Amino acid sequence: MNDNMIIDLYFARDNSAISETDEKYGSYLRKIAANILANREDEEECINDTYLKIWNTVPPLKPLSLQAYASRIIRNIAFDKYRRITAEKRGGSDVPLILDELGDIVSGKDTPEAEIDRKELVRAIADFLDTLKIEKKAYFICRYWHAMSMKDIAEKYGKSENHIAVSLSRTRNKLKDHLTERGFSI
Repeated sequence: MNDNMIIDLYFARDNSAISETDEKYGSYLRKIAANILANREDEEECINDTYLKIWNTVPPLKPLSLQAYASRIIRNIAFDKYRRITAEKRGGSDVPLILDELGDIVSGKDTPEAEIDRKELVRAIADFLDTLKIEKKAYFICRYWHAMSMKDIAEKYGKSENHIAVSLSRTRNKLKDHLTERGFSI
């Protein structure tokens, strides 16, 4: 079943929309949650919360890509859950490292000015990604969108972990320069 058909099920308030979403994208969404969280029950809770959020937002929203929409939702839910879980303890996952790697470039300041600039920042990052070679863009998305470990990225692309780490470091530096040139304070 294609995305438009599944979205039509949501608009019709047909409960099978959730099972169709799970059939088509469930394993993909579980992988994103698993990359962020280290607990199967937490991952499943994120899946359920994601489907509930989709159910509550479609309609009125009609996403162009159900996969992209669902992955953004689960990613945000999983990171929120991760922050709650680690508020009192520190785990051994890659998530703190991933957030630290980008933290110097894209800060999470909660000021009104920062919120106003958020859309421009997202656009500037998207424009930057469009300038990258496909391989470097793939590494960046795997690391910072899918929260994959360096080891998993290296295995996926048949490269060494060092190659991936160096490539991502250079890409982050270029992103920092790109954003600075466009007037973002880093």
